Amino acid sequence: MNYLHQFVFGIYPYLALAIFFLGSLIRFDREQYTWKSESSQVLNMGMLRWGSPLFHLGVLGLFFGHAAGLLTPVWVWDTLGVSHGAKQLVAMLAGGVMGSLCLIGLLMLLARRLINVRVAARSTWKDQLVLLWLLATLLLGLSSIFVSASHMDGHMMVLLMSWAQHVLTFRGDAADFILTAPLIFKLHLFMGMSLFVIFPFTRLVHVWSGFGAITYLGRAYQLVRSR
Repeated sequence: MNYLHQFVFGIYPYLALAIFFLGSLIRFDREQYTWKSESSQVLNMGMLRWGSPLFHLGVLGLFFGHAAGLLTPVWVWDTLGVSHGAKQLVAMLAGGVMGSLCLIGLLMLLARRLINVRVAARSTWKDQLVLLWLLATLLLGLSSIFVSASHMDGHMMVLLMSWAQHVLTFRGDAADFILTAPLIFKLHLFMGMSLFVIFPFTRLVHVWSGFGAITYLGRAYQLVRSR
């Protein structure tokens, strides 16, 4: 079991990131016509009107919240005078709110894709896989809040931060920090890392375009002349 743990949390993160970046690059180079969200809005607006904004608001909040919470060095929080317990409480509250918004939106999108005949006919097994994988990952994350509530000293939060930061800085002892972590945290981490694996092969690649659109903010305006 220790070998499995070392592989999943010490080696697998790099495999996932390699597939994420290289897979996205290869797909963009070879299959640019598939580089889109493949919107089904024209087929059925219905639950998309509320489901899509709620899902995207929640998932963006979770993404940036996880990034800031896990990758900000512990000494920064200590310097700011934020205790580990207080940081954990904020993470639980913010994660609970954003996770709930994301869950409501995701359930609406999933129901729409499975129930609506026209949308279902245009859906692929990869579309359904992404939504179900996101749902499982999200439910594990929300469930971990209740586990975190049983130990509010922030110690587990620090261990998870240490794991993420050691992975990102290519230090070989990363997996040791979460060796004794509760199973639900490990499952959530595994499901989250695996999202990066399936990312290049699904419509999720349109996320790159979303972040790329930010470059338009600094682009010179276009001058349109009348005839």
